[in-house]
Amino acid sequence: QVQLVESGGGLVQPGGSLRLSCAASGFDLDYFAIGWFRQASGKEREGVSCISASDSSTYYADSVKGRFTISRDNATNTVYLQMNSLTPEEPAVYYCAAGRLILPWASVWYASAAYEYWGQGTQVTVSS
Repeated sequence: QVQLVESGGGLVQPGGSLRLSCAASGFDLDYFAIGWFRQASGKEREGVSCISASDSSTYYADSVKGRFTISRDNATNTVYLQMNSLTPEEPAVYYCAAGRLILPWASVWYASAAYEYWGQGTQVTVSS
């Protein structure tokens, strides 16, 4: 049973920090890239970050570079997204997703269609 479960969302003030977790089960994380996406109300889902299991390459959207950090713990099959200096741009439902490493991730990491497994999402609200 393939499953991705996000956690760590909540309410944070502008400038604050949160760490999101994506717990993966039912598959070997070594064969997948894990991406983080977010979707605000009325907006298109966008890629935030991705980490490849094959070479640990990481990718970030321009809007979060320098503020967000993605990491993984293969021993526990968990991927994290550390989010610092949060702004009102960040309020959204955040999703983690898994895609097979047969794809050229440098070119497709930000595309929802590259991922075949998705979690249910965790809400992040940035408000004063």
